[in-house]
Amino acid sequence: MEPKAGTPTQAALAWQRAAQARERADRAFGLARRYESLSDGSDDTLYLRLAQLHRTTASRHQVAAELLEAHARRAGQWVRDGGPPPRFMTGVAEACGTSSVAVTLVDGERNQVATASSDQPSSSAQDLEYVLGEGPARDAVCAHGPVEASGPALSTRWPGYGPAVRALGIGQVVAVPLQVPGECIGALAIFDPPGGDASTRLFTKVADALTRSVLIGQDAVPGLFGGIDYRAVVHQAAGMVAIQTGCQVGDALELVKARAFADERPIGDIARDIVHGQLKLG
Repeated sequence: MEPKAGTPTQAALAWQRAAQARERADRAFGLARRYESLSDGSDDTLYLRLAQLHRTTASRHQVAAELLEAHARRAGQWVRDGGPPPRFMTGVAEACGTSSVAVTLVDGERNQVATASSDQPSSSAQDLEYVLGEGPARDAVCAHGPVEASGPALSTRWPGYGPAVRALGIGQVVAVPLQVPGECIGALAIFDPPGGDASTRLFTKVADALTRSVLIGQDAVPGLFGGIDYRAVVHQAAGMVAIQTGCQVGDALELVKARAFADERPIGDIARDIVHGQLKLG
C-alpha cells in the first residue's frame, strides 16, 4: 500500500527516489563528457550523437530529481506544520513558473482515464475539458505537439471550454503532449504561464521528464504519491445510470457529464452521489 501524502515514510521515499534520479543524471552526464572528449579531433559523428543522447537522458533525470526533491520538502514541512497535504503536481507547477498545471492520461482511444492537478483552478479546468469533450490537453494529444490560446482566442478555439475556463479566471492555457516512442499517453496543461517561446520549451522538457522518468521508467512514482484521480467512479456511475434509464453506457456517460456541467460541480462528486444512491438521473 502506498504511503499517504505528507507522511514521513512518503517524504523519505521521495528523497530516496530523488537521490536515485540524481545518480542516474550524474552517470549520464559523465558518459556525455566522455563521448565528447572522444569526439575531439575525430571525423566520426557517432561519439557526438552518443554524447547528445546521454545529455538528453541526464537532463530528464535531473528534472525528475528536482520535482521529487520539491515534493519531499513539502511533505516534510507538512509533517511539521500541518495544513493541507502536499500535492506532487504543485512542484510541477513551480517548475513551470505558475501555480496551476494539470496532467491528463489517456487510453488508446484518447479517452481520459486519469488526471492529476496542482490546485483547484486546474482541477476545475480539467473537469471542464472532460465534461465538454474539448480543450487544450485533448488537442495536444491529437496534434502530438504544443497548443496555446489566450484571451478571446480561447472561446474561438473552444466554444464551450473557452468561455467556461475564462469564467474560472484563467486567461491563457498551454498544453504539451506526454510522448513515448510511437505513442502519446496524455498531456500536461499549464494555466496562465509566463510568456515566450522559451517557456514552451521548458514545458516540453518538464513533460518529457514526467512521462519517461516520473510516470514510467526507473524514477516512476506510483500514483504520483496519491495525487492521481482515476475516472473509474465516473464510469461506474455511467453504468448505473445506463441500467436505471435503459440507455447505452456512452449515452449515460453524457448524462453524467451534462449534470455536472449544469450543476457546476466536479464530475467526480456527481458520480459518487450516483454510486452512493444520493442522486438519480433520468
